[in-house]
Amino acid sequence: MLRVYGNRALKTLPGLETRPTPARVREALFNIWQGRVVDCRWLDLCAGSGAMGAEALCRGASEVVGIEQSTDAYAVIRQNWQKVARPDQTFSLFKGDVVKQLSRLKNQPFDLIYFDPPYTSDLYQPVLERIARFNLLTPTGEIAVEHGAEGWTVGEIDGLELIRQKRYGTTHLAFYQRQKAEE
Repeated sequence: MLRVYGNRALKTLPGLETRPTPARVREALFNIWQGRVVDCRWLDLCAGSGAMGAEALCRGASEVVGIEQSTDAYAVIRQNWQKVARPDQTFSLFKGDVVKQLSRLKNQPFDLIYFDPPYTSDLYQPVLERIARFNLLTPTGEIAVEHGAEGWTVGEIDGLELIRQKRYGTTHLAFYQRQKAEE
């Protein structure tokens, strides 16, 4: 059992198929993004248990969209988001490969994007490149990319600019925004 903002309990899958973002990291991220979540459009990529999207809903996001490949996780996320969403909030969830599913969202920019793939996956580069190419980030929006110390190396992404990095134990967050146009 996992708890989010307001001490709301969420379902989780047994075992290690999904790795929920640690409570300490969730709290830190929402402190960084405080004042930006209310009424935002939130995109949760590799949504896992749906904890980040649920937290965004609990904190006032107007819309949450998620993508998750696992059939079992998809069902849990849907239940969790139904449990916490208010009537004035909307959410949608797509099941399948995150790289392929991003094309469904082309030119529908989000204010905040949380991307938490399996740390050893090769999803980082193609997903971030598609976010930039498909115009999935508002001009003032931000992406937080969760990663471990091993595996993916934070780097340059065409169309995105790295603006900060944070470390919470073994969990790391890299923050990107749209690249500013050359003057």
